[in-house]
Parts: sequence; structure tokens; C-alpha cells
Amino acid sequence: MTTQEALFRYTLQIGDNALILGHRLGEWCGHGPILEQDIALTNIALDQVGQARSILAYAGKLEGKGRSEDDLAYLREERNFYNLLITELPNGNFADTIARQFFFDAFNFYFLTALKNSKDETLAAIAEKSLKEVTYHLRYSSEWVIRLGDGTEESHQKMQKAVDDIWNFTGEMLLMNEVDKMMAAEGIGVNLDEIKSLWDDKVDEVLSRATLQKPESTWTQKGGKQGVHTEHMGFILAEMQYLPRAYPGAEW
Repeated sequence: MTTQEALFRYTLQIGDNALILGHRLGEWCGHGPILEQDIALTNIALDQVGQARSILAYAGKLEGKGRSEDDLAYLREERNFYNLLITELPNGNFADTIARQFFFDAFNFYFLTALKNSKDETLAAIAEKSLKEVTYHLRYSSEWVIRLGDGTEESHQKMQKAVDDIWNFTGEMLLMNEVDKMMAAEGIGVNLDEIKSLWDDKVDEVLSRATLQKPESTWTQKGGKQGVHTEHMGFILAEMQYLPRAYPGAEW
């Protein structure tokens, strides 16, 4: 794999995380537990999709085959998506969504903080712009983990169950594949080993304040960055890609 090919794949990894998580969060629109949180989750979804557009547009330029961000979002097959498995997990109840969001937000915050220093000026600029939004995302999800965990007996139980259920999908975020290693060595990408302790500390801090127990398991589900997905991914793409596949070239 050449450096250019690795960079293209790297941008897909980042963009696919934002795209798939944005789609998942968008499913809350009109279904939030209260109006304020309905709007908050929808706004975070829009932030993620906006970030996906920027990254995937850059990926298309790197590939050099004339594919736009829309082509990359709507006309790729499942095995050609490289998002983390945690981003495709179902929304479940509000606690499930918050747990998923918090674990990813904590990762994304430290990832983008490091990516700001990339030798690739486009990635660095996208990271700096996105970090402003992700800083809010992390604050939002952290506060809700604490609020639910240290709330009523029922909210505590639901939040603990959500943390337990999603925990085995968190380890993949900090595992480096061949592409990650190549990009880190070139000074373009992030050395995930260097942000692991930061992620661990943030998770420990928030779970402690929320009176929640951190799971002890060190085993993790993985495969997303290699194009191997959960059973949920096909359903996401069937819904997300239906219109552009049914009506090629359709415009609003």
C-alpha cells in the first residue's frame, strides 16, 4: 500500500465514523425523550454529517477518480466502509445512546486534538474546525452520563447496563491497523497508543462522578476498520442509500 493509498483509506476511516454515527443520531429526530434533547441530538447528528462531508470530499480528491462525497457516502458497498463498530450500534434507549456517544466523543476529542498537528494541512484544518463541535459533544454526553448515573435508582440501573453492553466495542477505537501505523509514521495520522491513557483517564473520571462501575473486560469487538461489520450495518445502508440508488442523479 502506497502512502497515497493509505491516506485515502485513512480519510475514509475518519469520514465513515462521522457519517454512520451522524445517521444513527439522526434517527432520534422527532423521537427524543423531551424536546430539548431531541433538538440537541439532532444538532449533534448534523455536526457529524457536516464533518463527514468535509472528510469524504477530501477523500474523493485524494482518490482522483472523480467521486464526490455523495458518491462515497451513497454508492459504496458495506465491505468498503471502514467505520468503527461502535458507531453503527442501534440507538436503544436514551442511556444506550448516551453511553455510545460518550465513549466515542471522548475518543474523538483526543483524536482530533492530536490530528490538528498533522503534516497534512487539509486534515489539520478539518480537525481544528471539527474539534470546536466535538468539545461540545463531549461535554453534553459526559454531563448526561453523570446525570443518569448519579440520578434515580432506575436511571442508574439503565446507565450502568448501557455502559456494560457497549463496553466491549470501545477497545477497537484505540487499536492501530496497518493504515493507522503508516499515517502515524508519516506524521500525518494519530498515534492511538499516545491518546489511550487520555481516553482512559476521561472515562474513569466521568464514570466515577456518575457512581458507575467501569467494566473489567479487556476483550473487544473489532473489524470495522477492515470492512467487517455488525449485522446492523446493512440495515443502515439500506435506509441511508435507498434514494440515490433508486433514483440515480436525483437532485432536490
